[in-house]
Amino acid sequence: MKITKVECIPVTSPLPKPFYMPNTKIIGIDSLILKIYTDEGFVGFSDSGDTSSWYRGELQDSMLGMISRVIAPQILLGEDPMNIEKLVGRMDLLVRGNNQAKATVDFALHDLKGKILNTPVYQLIGGRTIKASKLGWVLSAGEPEVVVEEALEALKHGFALLKLKNSGDIDKDAIVARAVREAVGDDIPLTVDANGFWNYDEALYAIRKMEANNANLTLVEQPLPHWDIEGMSRLRQKVGTPIWADESAQELHHLKEIIDRKAADGLFLKLQKAGGLLKSLRWLTMARLADLPVMCGCMIGSGLECSPGAHLFVSNQWASQFLSENLGPLTIHGCWDTTSSKITDDIALNVPRFENGELAPNDGPGLGIDLNEEFIKKNITKGLAPRVIEASKK
Repeated sequence: MKITKVECIPVTSPLPKPFYMPNTKIIGIDSLILKIYTDEGFVGFSDSGDTSSWYRGELQDSMLGMISRVIAPQILLGEDPMNIEKLVGRMDLLVRGNNQAKATVDFALHDLKGKILNTPVYQLIGGRTIKASKLGWVLSAGEPEVVVEEALEALKHGFALLKLKNSGDIDKDAIVARAVREAVGDDIPLTVDANGFWNYDEALYAIRKMEANNANLTLVEQPLPHWDIEGMSRLRQKVGTPIWADESAQELHHLKEIIDRKAADGLFLKLQKAGGLLKSLRWLTMARLADLPVMCGCMIGSGLECSPGAHLFVSNQWASQFLSENLGPLTIHGCWDTTSSKITDDIALNVPRFENGELAPNDGPGLGIDLNEEFIKKNITKGLAPRVIEASKK
């Protein structure tokens, strides 16, 4: 069996309401749909999830270029799609960085392999450890009363943790954190994600202020820029709140440095950051080796985008012990679950089941997702066009 064609489709999924982060107002999810075709009629597909200049530094345009000009013609076409280890290794050899593009390819290859073998992806990567992963809820930055209202509603729907986003105003964030803590009580895990936007002095001030305000934070996520692992280590010695690494914890050598420097109390995994399912399994082995707890997030995406994570988080024993924030479809569609109302305007026709603050993967072959071709065609990103790369016919 050989790969004969690769198709890249840029899609923008509109949001029902804006999602706010520092200097960022997200009104639509710009992602890339990838399809990998074989000479025996099997097709594997994936969704990159949201792209951004500041988190991954990858956009639809850059992934389109990298996959269509390098990965598809030089690595995929003519190869056996079953050999995922070989193909991922070739991507790392010929492509520097670009982990979100690599992950999108890895996801489609796993979907394809599962379809060929007629088995779910979770069976390919270890089998099922738990039935569904327990979820935390990520709150949009905003005024205290608005954030509190959303937090209380999230708890009613079974979510087990609340995450606050940095607004860019430290004093306001401290007020919001205290207001949420007072509203939900002391037993609910509450975290703050700075997304690396603070410098060292700001981080020290912010964390100490929230500690003084009795926000009782479970952890602060990525308080410093991704490159300042040494600064994270210093900061960790100056505050009582646990420090967790997200943007800093990408490649295995980054994890090794974090572990060696004792720079974090825990780690955040996003599959697109690690480079796909195969590399995420290696990543989780490093976390297990260091006995560091892990939370798993997403890039905000469709039912297709959230599916690789849904399969990984129920199959990997280390990851399955901890919470996930794999919430993309709920964020996009402005809902709390997929059982009280059916989602029809998504890249996936059959979004995985979100219910009572838990996520379960679909059980069909591969990722178990059927594409909503009508939605995809209607929501092609303005100014961009799909690309098809085929093996030359001699």
